[in-house]
Amino acid sequence: MFLPSNPKEFNQKVWEIVRKIPRGKVTSFGRIAAMIATPNGMTLKEYEGVGARWVGSAMAQCPDDVPWQRVINSQGKISIRKNSDGHLLQKKLLEDEGIEFDLKDRIDLSRYGWNADQPTLGI
Repeated sequence: MFLPSNPKEFNQKVWEIVRKIPRGKVTSFGRIAAMIATPNGMTLKEYEGVGARWVGSAMAQCPDDVPWQRVINSQGKISIRKNSDGHLLQKKLLEDEGIEFDLKDRIDLSRYGWNADQPTLGI
């Protein structure tokens, strides 16, 4: 997996988007990637293949003021290894915001999913 041409700028865009996710809502790594314009020198298809992973990498480095717990995978699940400390913390933080999980530990994206009404952010 290669990196964005300007990882710092890409990460800043990711964090800017995540800061806008309201309490009690979630979105996926892929949806965040789709809100960021395809980087110069890449095709859309190439970006679609790596964008969500780049968002995951940005989230692994996010500052404390970024509500990281609100970013999950496209299946409505927490991506951190199940029952690890990180998984349990993310689940608790989301439940504290009123988000409910089904018996398979999934979040109903039709109920809790956040779809930003914002234009694509260029990098």
